[in-house]
Amino acid sequence: QLQLVESGGGLVQPGGSLRLSCAASGSTLDYYAIGWFRQAPGKEREGVSCISSSGGSTTYANSVLGRFTISRDNTKNTVYLQMNSLKPEDTAVYYCAAARTAVQNMCVMTRSFFASWGQGTQVTVSS
Repeated sequence: QLQLVESGGGLVQPGGSLRLSCAASGSTLDYYAIGWFRQAPGKEREGVSCISSSGGSTTYANSVLGRFTISRDNTKNTVYLQMNSLKPEDTAVYYCAAARTAVQNMCVMTRSFFASWGQGTQVTVSS
């Protein structure tokens, strides 16, 4: 059974950077699209970014476009989210999620698309 573990969160000043990792175990990620979501206190969980199983298709929320970059290393069974120019409004718990897909360039950045979820990692952007 696929299990996901996020890491790399922490406290960072506005304008700083963090790299989140989503490490998988129990199955290879070769056939899974991976999404990153976040949930701030009192708000709904929202999609941040998504990468297809092949890595050939990526999607970003408008709020992070140009600042965040999603990537994957299937040899390490890990997906990354590089976050630059962080803002206080990026503060949230960040979750990664996996969806097994038959289409290699497909990733849909909605919660219902994903079947497996990690426990989350806290990101706090504050001076």
